[in-house]
Amino acid sequence: MKQKRSILILVLLIVLLSSITASFGILSHKGDGPYQYESIRGESVEIYGRGVYHHMSADVAVQGIAQDYVTLFAGIPLLLISLIGCRRNSIRYHFLLAGTLLYFFVTYLFYTAMGMYNVLFLFYTALLGLSFFGLILAIYSFDLKEITEQLSIKIPNKLVGGFLIFNSIAIAILWLGIIIPPLFDGSIYPVELQHYTTLIVQGFDLGLLLPASFVAGLLLFRARTTGFLFGTIYIVFLSILMTALSAKIIAMYLNDVNVIPAVFIIPGINIFTIICAFLMIRSFQTNRRNESNR
Repeated sequence: MKQKRSILILVLLIVLLSSITASFGILSHKGDGPYQYESIRGESVEIYGRGVYHHMSADVAVQGIAQDYVTLFAGIPLLLISLIGCRRNSIRYHFLLAGTLLYFFVTYLFYTAMGMYNVLFLFYTALLGLSFFGLILAIYSFDLKEITEQLSIKIPNKLVGGFLIFNSIAIAILWLGIIIPPLFDGSIYPVELQHYTTLIVQGFDLGLLLPASFVAGLLLFRARTTGFLFGTIYIVFLSILMTALSAKIIAMYLNDVNVIPAVFIIPGINIFTIICAFLMIRSFQTNRRNESNR
């Protein structure tokens, strides 16, 4: 019961702070608009010049705003819905809650590390900490024996596990395709670096998220109990993250950025991840969970 109370408090704080943060990112427009900036590496970068993201490059800033929309209108409602269902002892909603908390953790990990310093910095760090500890508590409160007992016969573990493995390898190859060529031709710095200090997205993906996707996918493919746990959580997280990525693609298109062929590929993958998340969650029985040790 103490864990449930702690999760309730953490989630409500996340909802409150992320509502303020996302709304501020969407609605703030103060500034003179785009301008050219020469980076320390001598490259010209177009800076957004407006709102809370005014020091970000123009293409990254519009992606941040797009993700704020997803966080506000998808992430927060999912948090509240899953919290209600989880407090009714539904294992399905427990998975939804854990996956959504992982989305918030990753989102504000990137905002804290990559976002140019602004007035929301303390909000980013607070959300990073709250979502991290909420995620840990949500995972810790699962009962591995209960997960096995509530599994149905028809569980798409090979489909979803195989996809998580494929996704981790494909994205790793994509990022290495950005990083490795400049190392061989002597230029060292990829164009995608722009005026930032390092490749934050690629670094966290290659070091943390993609290995996690691969391991969770492998365990799920092999029908391990921990695979059912982490694989389901990860595919829920990925379905929300891919929704944010689809929104980013649309935002870039609306700002005259070339998004071909991504505009045809990403939404398709997004739909597939949502279907996979739905199938995995549906694979668990709907009977009420045991209250002991909760």
